[in-house]
Amino acid sequence: MGKNLIQQRRGKGSGRFRTRSFASAGSVSVKQKKSYQILDLIRSTGHSAPLARIKYDDESMGLIIAAEGVYVGKEYVMGEEAPVAYGNVLPLKSIPEGTPIFNIESKPGDGGKFIRSSGGSAKLVSRSEKSITVKLPSKKNKLFHPECRAIIGVVSGGGRPEKPLLKAGTKHHIMKARNKYYPSVSGSAMNAVAHPFGNKRSLRKSKAKPTSKNAPPGRKVGAIGARRTGRRK
Repeated sequence: MGKNLIQQRRGKGSGRFRTRSFASAGSVSVKQKKSYQILDLIRSTGHSAPLARIKYDDESMGLIIAAEGVYVGKEYVMGEEAPVAYGNVLPLKSIPEGTPIFNIESKPGDGGKFIRSSGGSAKLVSRSEKSITVKLPSKKNKLFHPECRAIIGVVSGGGRPEKPLLKAGTKHHIMKARNKYYPSVSGSAMNAVAHPFGNKRSLRKSKAKPTSKNAPPGRKVGAIGARRTGRRK
């Protein structure tokens, strides 16, 4: 009898395949306050960039993505009238064109959703009365509400991907700490019990025939309900 496909087991949502959220330092979000002071710079398993443990002006605590060049003990300003300096939080309508920004809010007040990985930054390109155009690291332009806030600067930890992994074991431990799926094994390299494309009876690899949309879940792999196959001519 065959086994469930790996995508079936992952889709079930058991603890084996869930993110280790308990290993993270906590929720990272920018609150709507007047200023904040950095108490400590920490490392979090669930984030690629260093985090800053901060204290707001009303004595409440929080976590934010650390900007390049910030340091412990310094106080940073938030709001429309804040100066355009690294680490300060301003609404997009108050930021001049060409300024590097990160942790951009998707909706005003949500705490920041875009550009949060290490070394990332976006640039404010143009503005109108109803929207602000921001150029993302992917070179795509995205429109934001003028009241959406962002942190001035570049996300710290920019040199992280430059260090070579050298061996597969290093990659294994990195992925295991975040409970990511690694390594990814092709179906044709599996045994017949584990995948419709797998067997050791022949070396033929071209078994990805079109599969019916009405096929049972264990057989829905490859070209599912394909209108056409092969190279475009």
